[in-house]
Amino acid sequence: MAFEPPERLVRALGETYGDAVAARRLGQLPELAEAAVTGLGLTVDRVQAPGGRSSLVLLVWRQDGTAAALKLAPAEARPELERDALRHWAGWGAAQLLPPDTSSDAARLLPPDAASALLLERLHPEVSLRSLPEAKALLEAAGTLRRLWVEPPAAHAFESVAARTERQSVPMRGELPPELAPLAAAALEARDHLTASASEELLLHGNFRQSKVLSAERAPWLTVGPEPVVGERAYDLARLVRDRVEDLIAAPSGASVARRRVNKLADALDVDPARLHGWTLFRAVESGLRARAAGRTEEAELLLEFATWL
Repeated sequence: MAFEPPERLVRALGETYGDAVAARRLGQLPELAEAAVTGLGLTVDRVQAPGGRSSLVLLVWRQDGTAAALKLAPAEARPELERDALRHWAGWGAAQLLPPDTSSDAARLLPPDAASALLLERLHPEVSLRSLPEAKALLEAAGTLRRLWVEPPAAHAFESVAARTERQSVPMRGELPPELAPLAAAALEARDHLTASASEELLLHGNFRQSKVLSAERAPWLTVGPEPVVGERAYDLARLVRDRVEDLIAAPSGASVARRRVNKLADALDVDPARLHGWTLFRAVESGLRARAAGRTEEAELLLEFATWL
């Protein structure tokens, strides 16, 4: 199957997994896509662009004429965990898995890599919550996120918030420029306190933000692209606080708006504002330092300036 991988996917795979793994995975994509499309009896409409940061998304038609989306992610992204989370949510607040999934008779004929493909109900990728005015978008986002916070399945394989953030903390504990070291130290101190005192073990989206909530037919809004993790709600809500960060930075009252947003979202979802503040700080600093290391200077500056406001 001939296609050009979206530029964002090419860049993100290189940043996340290194050039060697990225080149290997990108080289495998055409064969993997062909095997999945053939094995699942699909007809390709088009490649979704810009698509996911770590996956190729094909908009397809099933044999019964219904529209669907086929998501192909590298093994390093653990697509089986996304499948487990989507199956557990069963369409409640999230895109629904469609049959046949990888346990079907048709899918057993696929090679191992193709069997990790996710066949999902097709949403409207061109219409996310970012298309709404900010206040309305935050309201809809909060309602969607609330639906996802459920008890995880028994004997699950999801990573914990403590484990994920410990892994993310490793480069933050290294040598940093003097102007960034105090900010990183504050973020790490907040993270250590939060993980030591956590009392919730819920299934979380893990990467929730406005652009992950798309218009749908079955419901007004459904979320996509989870990176499932188990832990407290404040962790999941923290990424939403800094949505549209470029607008916040550009606004004269951006700092006060950001602080009010913490309290407003915490109140709307019955989350301790102090814990939401701490996770917002950690996640903003971690993302900012990661962007800086990847050479995304403008993004890094926005995130780190935002973090100084908290």
